[in-house]
Amino acid sequence: MSKKYIEECVRSSLEAYLRDLRGTEPDGMYNMMVRVVEKPLLEVVMRHADNNQSKAAQWLGLNRNTLRKKLLEHKLIK
Repeated sequence: MSKKYIEECVRSSLEAYLRDLRGTEPDGMYNMMVRVVEKPLLEVVMRHADNNQSKAAQWLGLNRNTLRKKLLEHKLIK
């Protein structure tokens, strides 16, 4: 799967989202998109990294503390 394919999936989903609003103006789309993309990204990366936060942080290009903060925000760890 290429980056282009992922980009097209996001584009298609956004088009469907806006279409489903039926003319109602969206609000806070940027934050909504970051939240809905970030959580599954973290879930999948953590699973593939065998829940190793250091490895996952490296794969994501994040500081381990930043990753931990995001995992807490999304209630993926306690």
